[in-house]
Amino acid sequence: MVTKARVRKHLSADALFWTVKNSFSKIHDHRHVNSSIPLSDALMSAFAMFSLKHPSLLAFESRTKQTGDNLQAIYKIDRIPSDTQMRAILDDLAPDDLRDTYNRVFFQLQRGKALEQMKFLNGCYLLNLDGTGIYASEKLGSEACLVKKHKKKGKITYYQQMVGAAIVHPDYKEVFSIYPEMIMKQDGEKKNDCERNAIKRLLKKFREDHPKLKVIVNEDALSPNAPHIRDLQSYGCHFILAVKHGDHAYLFNEVAKANRKEQTTSYELTDEQDPEKRHLFHFINGVPLNKSNPDLLINFVEYGEEKNGKIRYFSWITDFEITEENVYQIMRGGRARWKIENETFNTLKNQGYNLGHNYGLGKKNLCAVFAAVMMLAFMVDQVQQLCCSLFRSAWKTKGSKRGLWEHIRAVFMLIQVTSMKEILENIIYGDLMSHDQLINNTS
Repeated sequence: MVTKARVRKHLSADALFWTVKNSFSKIHDHRHVNSSIPLSDALMSAFAMFSLKHPSLLAFESRTKQTGDNLQAIYKIDRIPSDTQMRAILDDLAPDDLRDTYNRVFFQLQRGKALEQMKFLNGCYLLNLDGTGIYASEKLGSEACLVKKHKKKGKITYYQQMVGAAIVHPDYKEVFSIYPEMIMKQDGEKKNDCERNAIKRLLKKFREDHPKLKVIVNEDALSPNAPHIRDLQSYGCHFILAVKHGDHAYLFNEVAKANRKEQTTSYELTDEQDPEKRHLFHFINGVPLNKSNPDLLINFVEYGEEKNGKIRYFSWITDFEITEENVYQIMRGGRARWKIENETFNTLKNQGYNLGHNYGLGKKNLCAVFAAVMMLAFMVDQVQQLCCSLFRSAWKTKGSKRGLWEHIRAVFMLIQVTSMKEILENIIYGDLMSHDQLINNTS
């Protein structure tokens, strides 16, 4: 007898799809009251496109003609817009109108106690921040686009970016997105927006949405400056920030002076999993960040990973007092910074979500809205990956995420179903059609 994989009620795909649709229905519709297609249906259609990993709006539109019943059953879409209608409806939507939907999905994650296992240090979560591009073109721009003028040949690039934020843990592949902040022309502004301003806005909104969530902000070496650290402190955020000698010469010189006075601490240990690897730590607490801000004291750690006679060095600053007991964990947190790039942005770009692909620029906010909805679909998938044994079993059955997305899409297109649970069970416990039959029929 085959044992059925368990599904956690409030964290199943179908429950979260309902949470998303219910939240979308509460967003104020900026159009006329008698609009034929509800805003929630247009948003849910965009969500379904990214959830099913369709490569383009045109591909989604052409295939929805034969899957209308499944879209209604699984994604609760009553009126399916064409690609042109979807673009027109979503272009005027303010991206921040989607924040509450993220918060509702995040609340379900907290409600199910699934987030507890992601706590990293002193009851805090690691919150990684970084910027990435979502659109770039030398031909087509909009009023929201930033503009870069190239010196050579007088070329102009129109582009949009966003600051992504995700809760990560060194021991977990899963990452959970906080609502991103778009780097784009702000209303009434003529100057380009920048990552630093976007991060300021993100931190403010993050604290409004999650006033009690204890976090350690984890960023690259471009972030450690006095104004930013004071912002982090004002919002009650701990931090682990990468530093480099070339960008923080004063700090490294102060550490060198302290070392000559024997005021620093050296500590090393052998890796428990790899006896040939050694961890070398050199740290000091209470040193000034730079000459201009002598009152802003931070704690500094330099780390060397030694193996086969070679050493790689990394350095960070933090507001945690560094001790021999916690320095290894602080190092692990610092090195987990790459998860915002690899586990988040690279996954969105290379594993079916197509971040950076032009689903539509629009005249106002379309590109930003699509990027936000895409990351929302990614977040729901990540919840499934961590919390749903049914999803993990289907993933294991197909061997790869691409194989899983392909098969989900094929079943969705060819078989009338009532839930995502039914699709996943079809993949695990006995296909109604073989993989080859499905793929041949959808090609």
